Amino acid sequence: MFCTTNILRTPHCLRPCIHPPSRSFVHSLPRNFPRIGRITPEKSSQSILPTFRDQVARSTEVESFSSRVHRPKIRNQVLFFIGGSILAYSIAASQTQVDTDYWSKRLVSVSHRWTLRAPTTEDMRKAQYLELGKYLQTQVNQLKDTLAEWPLALRNLVLSVHVQAAQSYLDAPEGRRLCWLICGVNTAIYLMWKIPRLAPFMTRSFTHHPLSGRSYTLLTSAFSHKSFIHLLANSMALASFGSAATHYFTLEQLQHREHQQEATAKWHFLAFFISAGLFSGLVSHVAASKVLFPRLVTQYTASAAIRNSPAAAAISSTAAKTVTASAPREILPSLGASGAIYAAVTVSALAFPDAQVSLIFPPFISIPIQAGVGGLVLLDIIGIARGWRMFDHYAHLGGAAFGAVYYIYGPQWWTFLRSQYQQRQSPTS
Repeated sequence: MFCTTNILRTPHCLRPCIHPPSRSFVHSLPRNFPRIGRITPEKSSQSILPTFRDQVARSTEVESFSSRVHRPKIRNQVLFFIGGSILAYSIAASQTQVDTDYWSKRLVSVSHRWTLRAPTTEDMRKAQYLELGKYLQTQVNQLKDTLAEWPLALRNLVLSVHVQAAQSYLDAPEGRRLCWLICGVNTAIYLMWKIPRLAPFMTRSFTHHPLSGRSYTLLTSAFSHKSFIHLLANSMALASFGSAATHYFTLEQLQHREHQQEATAKWHFLAFFISAGLFSGLVSHVAASKVLFPRLVTQYTASAAIRNSPAAAAISSTAAKTVTASAPREILPSLGASGAIYAAVTVSALAFPDAQVSLIFPPFISIPIQAGVGGLVLLDIIGIARGWRMFDHYAHLGGAAFGAVYYIYGPQWWTFLRSQYQQRQSPTS
């Protein structure tokens, strides 16, 4: 309908470009809109009227790009964390009470001496240790019968390896055995990543993307590892610090909860691990939704404004390279158990401040655990400030914060839940 080559600089060129049968563009404007087609060149050069683009924007009330972009929400994820954590701790407290009642009644039925006093936590855990030893010995005997017809050298080799593995499993603390089970689940999910046909399903269901709107992936992504090095490092850290955190939960119960016997602490640690994983994922989600995403929109808006400005052609090559280098990056999905492991590491550092940890890379020296945790937290803070994208630093800091808060208030929270289930069962017992 009209010429667009110089429409911003010489608005008087509109009249020659309008076809006769069509309605004049000037007549289609509101009454209070300036008659730019009647302005002479002399007057336009001295006029301070707004540009044509500004006038159209004001008359049509066009929204900016940032106001029209759909911003991700955090309400569902917050509710999922709260509900998932309450459910995990409720199940853990209930199952702990079930196990405690089972072993207490079993010890009373085995020996009459327990009728004089109720079995303590130590008594029930010793009984579980002996029961596990009997079970592993039965497995060894069954394996001997299965390999009876094998060659003697091969049979002895298989039996020797099996016995050493069974003895290591028996001597391991309860928390470490649970962490080995979690590592087994992580390994199974890692193997699923290696099936090409499952790649779309794994990406959708076992990684948490803040822009996807899904909430359940806060849980599934905490058990998901796509890289073998990532899986190996997290498994080693979980087996060490998860066992230490479980031992701390046991000591807290033994020292300050004499009226609450507890046959096992594995359910307590499992609820802690799940809640810490949910919270660390939630922190990462909130940071991506409320910090990274608005920054991303602002960068895109600024980049588009620079490219579409009338002076864009005058930008030097150096400035163009600067704009390209500062182009916004995409928001990536996250996965891994690092956030939950950070929580276990923080609890261990606060509970056992004199402990030493060894580095898994050269020079393999031992350092105080609190110094190591402080260094990791500082590294994550620097990573956020510098914009590093290799690790999810927000999730790491969220896990560390969860561990610190749980060290202060966690034992009281667990005692409250245990007392609630004891009160529910006391009238029926």
